[in-house]
Amino acid sequence: MKKLLPTSTAGSLPKPSWLAQPETLWSPWKLQGQELIDGKQDALRLCLDDQQQAGIDIVSDGEQTRQHFVTTFIEHLNGVDFENREIVKIRNRYEASVPTVVGPVSRQKSVFVEDARLLRQQTTQPIKWALPGPMTMIDTLYDNHYKSREKLAWEFAKILNEEAKELEAVGVDIIQFDEPAFNVFFDEVNDWGIATLERAIEGLKCETAVHICYGYGIKANTDWKKTLGTEWRQYEEIFPKLQKSNIDIISLECQNSHVPMELMELIRGKKVMVGAIDVATNAIETPEEVAATLRKALQFVDADKLYPCTNCGMIPLPRGVAKGKLDALSAGAEIVRKELLAK
Repeated sequence: MKKLLPTSTAGSLPKPSWLAQPETLWSPWKLQGQELIDGKQDALRLCLDDQQQAGIDIVSDGEQTRQHFVTTFIEHLNGVDFENREIVKIRNRYEASVPTVVGPVSRQKSVFVEDARLLRQQTTQPIKWALPGPMTMIDTLYDNHYKSREKLAWEFAKILNEEAKELEAVGVDIIQFDEPAFNVFFDEVNDWGIATLERAIEGLKCETAVHICYGYGIKANTDWKKTLGTEWRQYEEIFPKLQKSNIDIISLECQNSHVPMELMELIRGKKVMVGAIDVATNAIETPEEVAATLRKALQFVDADKLYPCTNCGMIPLPRGVAKGKLDALSAGAEIVRKELLAK
């Protein structure tokens, strides 16, 4: 991006109420068959329009065609049984009924490429596409085949690399891997998590990003945050190794967060998507509040490497609230952009 402080979103945006139940994770579809296919495509176009109306620079699909940021990808893989489910604790925080790995995992065909092709046809703006990261994928499953988190992560990394190369081929500019699990399993992240992520981006010429946050604004996550104390220093455990990695962009949480801003110094030199929108509240930030977060971040991130963003996806929020937050993100970035250009 040649534009200074290009804005983007971390991931999901609310779906229209006619497609899925609002403010709900894993919400079942309200349409079926061809109507569902058409409805998803219409929602993608609407979501793009919402971003464009707000002045967002790097646009996405808002994950309109998927029920969940992890499981929708897994649904399309061989070796995973969605009928035979087990209860596991996700991110060491909350229990969920998840599918079971019963054999070798593989991808028969692309999962999101046609959706990405449709988005590319609708706009000339830079496109960012999110995929689940290998570690977060294995943390959202019960493994009854490999019996090794690391082995399964390497298999998923190969599959993600296949998908990412096809997304790049249809014109995606930034491929982002969502890794909230990086904020929990520090030893594994440093032992093999970042290595599997680098396998997932192998051979890509487009830009790559990793999104590491403290989760959606759901009760299990907000309750967990209350146990973390006055300073959230989880990033400190993984930033040194990420700084040396081949990942181009690191996306993180800042707004209304207890993450010390100075931790961004540990990834100096990387492009940073700075979360300047809190997704855990319906209160819409003022442009000045967004600007204040960005100004603080500029102490630790070079201006030409700072990308104003949201803390996480906004699927649990009312659509009107999410649109208001996008407007605030864009307006707040413009305040700081003008300040920088006036110097």
